[in-house]
Amino acid sequence: QVQVVESGGGLVQPGGSLRLSCAASGTHDLSSMGWYRQPPGQRREVVAVRSSRGRTHYHDSVKGRFIISTISRENAKDTVTLQMRSLKPEDTAVYYCFEEEFGDDNNLDEYWGQGTQVTVSS
Repeated sequence: QVQVVESGGGLVQPGGSLRLSCAASGTHDLSSMGWYRQPPGQRREVVAVRSSRGRTHYHDSVKGRFIISTISRENAKDTVTLQMRSLKPEDTAVYYCFEEEFGDDNNLDEYWGQGTQVTVSS
């Protein structure tokens, strides 16, 4: 059973920084890990993704401000962090971590965390 747990959200002033962490346990044949976010009243959107081979993908609005770490494995958990800098009020959202892996049928299965609130406000 895959479990994904995020941590590190909170309230920060515009221009500030915040780091989100994500740990996935029970994983098998990892494909990628990353972050989506859902601003109030809007659809969920991709923020940053790191593949198991090291490739990254970022939403245009966070390029140059957010950095997703490489995926590391420690204590039987796959972990990834999202360093967020120069935060703006429009970054306010619930941030969700996901883990994607190949299932027994070789299709991709996704597992999600419960989400962590990031609020950028003065």
